[in-house]
Amino acid sequence: MTTPQSALPPPPGIYVPIPTFFTPTSTLDLSTQLTYSLHLLSHGITGLVLLGSTGEAVHLTRTERIQLITYIRRGLDTAGYHATPLIVGTASGSVEETLQQLHDAKEAGAGWGMCLMMGYFAGSVGAEGVGGVGGWWREVAEKAEIPILLYHYPAVSNNLKLPASIFESLGTHDNIVGAKFSHADIAAHSAVTLSPHLDPSNFRVYTGLGQQLLSVLLVGGAGAIDGLAAVCPKEVVALYELGMRFLGGRGSEEERRRVLEMARRLQWCVARAEELVVTWGAVGVKEALRRRGFGTGGVRRPLVAWGEMEGRTEGWGEWEGRLRAVEGVGEEVGAFLKGLE
Repeated sequence: MTTPQSALPPPPGIYVPIPTFFTPTSTLDLSTQLTYSLHLLSHGITGLVLLGSTGEAVHLTRTERIQLITYIRRGLDTAGYHATPLIVGTASGSVEETLQQLHDAKEAGAGWGMCLMMGYFAGSVGAEGVGGVGGWWREVAEKAEIPILLYHYPAVSNNLKLPASIFESLGTHDNIVGAKFSHADIAAHSAVTLSPHLDPSNFRVYTGLGQQLLSVLLVGGAGAIDGLAAVCPKEVVALYELGMRFLGGRGSEEERRRVLEMARRLQWCVARAEELVVTWGAVGVKEALRRRGFGTGGVRRPLVAWGEMEGRTEGWGEWEGRLRAVEGVGEEVGAFLKGLE
């Protein structure tokens, strides 16, 4: 295996970690997968992330993974989205299996891999062994055929929290082009995004939590790979655009004040609605999409679909109200931004 000679990070913006849709018999629903992907792109999403946590990557076989990536890449190309970034997740603790998944992703048409550091041996690694975590990522990067992003998600990695020094060290590797941070620690974001040891044009950090998007942009983040954007794509894109417009310093002082005011309003609504994703993960996202005409809401065991969770479905009205609030403010933001053009 040979690594790319000139690895570039994905463009800044909003990416959706899209769920994997299943038919009622739990096979891949590729038709819905593509229809939904095109729906997202029509609302301004920068790129797609397949087979991440929301995509139930650990529930798919190698054959299914290849089939899904291939179908989406070909479908996007046929629809004219040739340049749309396609990032594919890996979730294996084995270096060799991770490299195989990255090879398969490349052959199927993906441009980047997003590699989750598994935490099975977190107890053994401990504070003295975080170099082993960095070594794992470095070995993958040195042998991978596509550039990779480091996926830091303590909640699914045995709560292993990594220091900024690891990302400062790895962020200069030619084949490591960014990271996704799925934790709520803004200080940790800042320690990496503002580090003088890293070049933000070569190593970009994306938050996995849309409820902190505005804050992350203000400390140099590149955008988000965000679960709520799966349900409210144009609204999360609008929040990103407000943040970038404010940071760009365009317009009069009054216009910038209004931009920040609108951004804060939308961020508050997004933060409240994001609790759906935080609480229910892929199950909640799929149920929200089912109610919007995408898929059946089906998941694979050990996850249980929304309708099968006894005594929990009556609370959906509150979630729907929060989603509608995001959409309502999003409409105001859209009109506001259009007026500034």
